[in-house]
Amino acid sequence: MTKTLKGIAASDGIAVAPAYLLVEPDLSFTKTTVSDVDSELTRYHEAISVSTEEVEKIRDSAKESLGEEEAQVFEAHLMILNDPEFTGAIENEIKEQKINSEAALDETAQKFITIFEGMTDNEYMQQRAADVRDVSKRIMAHLLGKELPNPASIDHEVVVVAHDLTPSDTAQLNKKFVKGFVTDIGGRTAHSAIMARSLELPAVVGTDSITKDVENGQILVVDGLNGDAVIEPTDEQVADYKVKSEAFLKQKAEWKKLKNEPSVTADGKQFIIAANIGTPNDMEGVNENGAEAIGLYRTEFLYMDSKDFPSEEDQFEAYKEVIEGMNGKQVVIRTMDIGGDKHLDYWDLPEEMNPFLGVRAIRLSLQNEEIFRTQLRALLRASAFGKLGIMFPMIGTLGELRKAKAILAEEKDKLVKNGVKVGEDLQVGMMIEVPAAAVIADQFAKEVDFFSIGTNDLIQYTMAADRGNDNVSYLYQPASPSVLRLIKHTIDAAHENGIWCGMCGEAAGDSTMFPILLSMGLDEYSMSATSILRIRSLMKKLNTEDIKELANTACFISETAEENEKLVDDLMKKFNN
Repeated sequence: MTKTLKGIAASDGIAVAPAYLLVEPDLSFTKTTVSDVDSELTRYHEAISVSTEEVEKIRDSAKESLGEEEAQVFEAHLMILNDPEFTGAIENEIKEQKINSEAALDETAQKFITIFEGMTDNEYMQQRAADVRDVSKRIMAHLLGKELPNPASIDHEVVVVAHDLTPSDTAQLNKKFVKGFVTDIGGRTAHSAIMARSLELPAVVGTDSITKDVENGQILVVDGLNGDAVIEPTDEQVADYKVKSEAFLKQKAEWKKLKNEPSVTADGKQFIIAANIGTPNDMEGVNENGAEAIGLYRTEFLYMDSKDFPSEEDQFEAYKEVIEGMNGKQVVIRTMDIGGDKHLDYWDLPEEMNPFLGVRAIRLSLQNEEIFRTQLRALLRASAFGKLGIMFPMIGTLGELRKAKAILAEEKDKLVKNGVKVGEDLQVGMMIEVPAAAVIADQFAKEVDFFSIGTNDLIQYTMAADRGNDNVSYLYQPASPSVLRLIKHTIDAAHENGIWCGMCGEAAGDSTMFPILLSMGLDEYSMSATSILRIRSLMKKLNTEDIKELANTACFISETAEENEKLVDDLMKKFNN
């Protein structure tokens, strides 16, 4: 029966395809005694055989879609599946204790995991514990007749359904087969939503119950324009969505004509519309949508997509590829923003009660200088190949900024003394996402070359509301006068001190926020590549003289976000008539 769930439109577009549930199955079991050991061994061997075939298929798929290096983890899994010490130990448990395969597998796996985790002097062997866990979970699933989801194994067109998608899950989605996704939780600023826009995948998040309401293989419509997820649509609905999709694609084709046009207002004022990216793979979307710069390169995905800390050389090649790909246009690269909701399996960070208020981003970098210095060296070397801006995230005090700059200067001096070329027009900037930094933006502006406002976190911290918590999602208000005052103060402080100010948060590509930001004189608007042409089209309709009072009204006269949304809506009706 047809059922429509209402969620949040997180990424534009429409998709219709079978649902693929990316949900962990229940792998609980009961330990039992077996009377027919031979039959139990046969059952166990079949689970090993099926698991091996499955991992081989996943490995081959990963090589094709993600590359040789990403597929290496599955080679490690195959080694464990073919390791007689591991598989033989499980066999012995079944034979000697006459217990079921599930219990023998669990007991043996725990022994191996304990041994590997205890090898504190050998990081490589410690990491094998995670491989044993993954392989054991796969074998267990087959013993129990359950199916383990794996985004890398998808080989047909689907709509991915999940409670939530981690950044690493989303990064594995192959656009060839994954046509969109729907989640139980999340909002437009969740990392999964941001990645969906980068991948140009329609997405609906925050439906509350999609994982309970849909079954694997059921046809699912993702309406990323209105935020609807339709389970088992009627033929008539499918036809209607096809028409709607075609209309959206027609609109995109009109926007596409602006690909090589400058970003100018109706009265000829020029600004920069840039793109946010997560990996070099995003460059195709950047160039296809006519970005005039990269306003944010989220380097944490280099760390999240790796089994270990990426080397200086690996980082250098990734940064160099993006810088060269922009052909002289500026690329702003943010140093790693690990922490909060972004974790690494291989980095054993302490558990924190409030991780978003804990050791993340620049705080983590300054507490782990060698890792930070490795990244800075790679960035400095890459700066010789184009126009680079290095940006520090989560700066809250002048002391943090000065320490980060001092480390950067030290690494630059070392490279230069060793004859390594460093870019002459390198710029150093910081993100304004901590309210304390926005308040004293005039002081920070004297010490950097540029600001970039990260509205996702700035709003979260200003409103004291976790942006990933659906219960307080109503407090995510970009147009709130309190937030707008901080933004305006930051832009004014930048201009008064002769530096430029950009924005790389999701608000930069928001149609309601854009006229207000333009009225404030924001210099650069960095957004998901798929939003660039839409915003460029909007910019061409606006005359800066007609909206010059908009910023002051929004900041100092309006009392609520809703008033500002209506203010912009009424204004745009005039421009659209």
